[in-house]
Amino acid sequence: MTETTARATMFETTAIGHPSAPILAREAGVNPVDYMRSRGFVYDISDEDGLRELFDQGPVTLYQGFDPTGPSLHAGHMVGIMMLGTLQRLGHRPIALGGGGTAMVGDPSGRTSARELIREEDLATNIAAITVQLQRYLDYEGGQFGDNPAAVSLNNADWLLGLQYIPFLRDIGRHFSVNEMLAAETYRQRLETTGLNFVEFNYRLVQAYDFLHLFRTQGCRLQLGGSDQWGNIVAGVDLVRRADQGKAYALVCPLITTASGEKMGKTGSGVRVWLDPGMFSPYDYFQYWVNTDDAMVETYLKMFTFLPNEVIADLVSVQGEALREAKRVLALEATALAHGIGEARQAEEASKRLFSGRQTVSADDDSLPTVDIPAGEVTDAFTIADAFVKAGLAKGRGEARRLAQQGGLHAGDEKVEDVDQSFATLLGEATAVILRAGKKRFQRVVVS
Repeated sequence: MTETTARATMFETTAIGHPSAPILAREAGVNPVDYMRSRGFVYDISDEDGLRELFDQGPVTLYQGFDPTGPSLHAGHMVGIMMLGTLQRLGHRPIALGGGGTAMVGDPSGRTSARELIREEDLATNIAAITVQLQRYLDYEGGQFGDNPAAVSLNNADWLLGLQYIPFLRDIGRHFSVNEMLAAETYRQRLETTGLNFVEFNYRLVQAYDFLHLFRTQGCRLQLGGSDQWGNIVAGVDLVRRADQGKAYALVCPLITTASGEKMGKTGSGVRVWLDPGMFSPYDYFQYWVNTDDAMVETYLKMFTFLPNEVIADLVSVQGEALREAKRVLALEATALAHGIGEARQAEEASKRLFSGRQTVSADDDSLPTVDIPAGEVTDAFTIADAFVKAGLAKGRGEARRLAQQGGLHAGDEKVEDVDQSFATLLGEATAVILRAGKKRFQRVVVS
C-alpha cells in the first residue's frame, strides 16, 4: 500500500461527521475547556477555574442562541452549532435556543440601524426550519454518542412574550445600571452615530433574562456565543447571581473570518452560504469549503469537522498543492454534516467531473447544481446575459457583458462572446445547458 493510499484509507475510516474525537477526549478524562481550546473555540471564559470544576462534576446543561430572522442557518452560524455538537459529544446537554422573542426586540450589536420588524408567525416558521437543520449536528434522542443527554430546542418567545411589563421592570430591570449599559460599546457607538431606539435598548435585558429563565427551568449553567456577544452574555451571568444568587458561566469563541479578514458566511461573490439546500445547493456548499484559503484550512478542519486533532495535524503537515487533500476532506466532512453523506459524495463526484479537464460532463446530468427557468420566461427578449444572471453567475447584464468581453463566459464547451443574443437561440432544441463563469463557477440551467 502506498503512502497516499494509506492516508486516504485513514481519512475514509475517520471521516463523515465521525464523533470519535470528542468522545475519545471524554474517555481520556480531558476537561472540555482544554478540548474546546485545542479546537480554537475559546476566546474568553467568565470564570475558567469554576467552569472546569463544573465540567468535572458531571453533565452540564448549556445553551447557544440562534437568530431566526432568516429561513435558514448559514455558514456564519457554524461555530455555534459545532460548539454545541462538540460539547454534547463530550457528554453534556445542549439547548439550541431560537430567538423568537429576542428577534422581536432586535440585537443592536454590529448594526448601524434598527432591524426590520418580523411577524411572530414568520419567526416561528424559521425556528422550525432551523431545528430540522440542527438535527444533523445534535442528538435529540440521547445516547447516540455514548451516554450523552438529549439535546433540546426551545423558543424564547414562549416565555418572553408573556411577560408583564411592570413586573418585569421591577423584578429584572432593577438589576441593570443604565450608566453601565450606555458605556457598553454596542450602545455607545449607536448613540454617537445613528441613534438607538428604546426597544433595542432593552435587548440586553431580555437576553439576560433568557439565561435566568433557563437557569431556573432547565438547570442551565453555561451560555455560549461569539466574542461580540460577551457583554450580553456576561449580563446574563450577572443576573443569575443577582436575582437567584446562582453561579453561571460564559464561554465565547473568537469571531471567525476568512483569510482576507472578512466575516465568514458568504462566497467571494457575496452570496450567503445557507444550510438550506434549496437556497444554496450541496454542490455549492462543497465548493465553498474546498476553495478555503490555505491559511485557514487547519482552523476550519478543527472548528467545522469532528476529525481528531492528530488526523488534522497530518492533513495540514504539507504545503501548496499537497493541501488539496486536506481541503477535499474538509469539504466532504462539512457537506456530509450539513446535507448527508450521499449528497456530499454526489457533490464531490460532480466537482471531479467538472474540473477534470476532460469532456465528460453532460447537461443531462441532474446531479450537477441546477437552476430551473420556466419556459414561459424564455422569450426572444430573454438574453444569454439574463440566463447567467438567473444562474447566479453574474450580478447583472452589465457584469455578464464585462465577463464575456474578458473571455470568462462559456455555454457548454463554447465561449460566449455576445451575451445580448436570445438565450433561446443558444439553446436550440435542447432544454438544458451548462453555463460557466471563470474557471470554477458552473451552473446547469434547465428550461422547463
